[in-house]
Amino acid sequence: MEAIFKRRSIRKYSGKEVEEEKIEEILKAAMAAPSANGTEPWHFFVIRNKEILKKLSELLPYGKMVNDCSFAILVCYDLERNKLSDWFQQDLSAACENILISCTYLDLGAVWLGIYPREDRVDGIQNILGIKDEFLPFALIPVGYPAEEKEAKDIIDNSKVGYID
Repeated sequence: MEAIFKRRSIRKYSGKEVEEEKIEEILKAAMAAPSANGTEPWHFFVIRNKEILKKLSELLPYGKMVNDCSFAILVCYDLERNKLSDWFQQDLSAACENILISCTYLDLGAVWLGIYPREDRVDGIQNILGIKDEFLPFALIPVGYPAEEKEAKDIIDNSKVGYID
């Protein structure tokens, strides 16, 4: 529960490189997410190439921090796993949240940058990475050791809760 409440959008990174073991743990967490009918329609790209990260930071209107992260995870819909395409957004969102919570648990910072359904962002990333026909970019998550701290969010707003007995 601590990692859930402590998870915040981190946009400033120290520059220290993230260890391979932590990247692997994050990917395991992503792949532990639930998916409709167990289809696991995701594909993850770990992007460490600084030139590509710079291009992505320039493409995404709120993605300037991508240029400073240790690496980014591009969460994609695998177009060959489209049996339950009506549900891929929920499946990929669950994987994204697992990535964010695992980063917090591992003392890393991360932020979820939305790509899909913005066609300009989808096309731009597909063109930069050369993945146009195989994968649909859904979200980009830059990751790094945080260079900022934010207070944990441990609140409940009862005006947003209803009970049906």
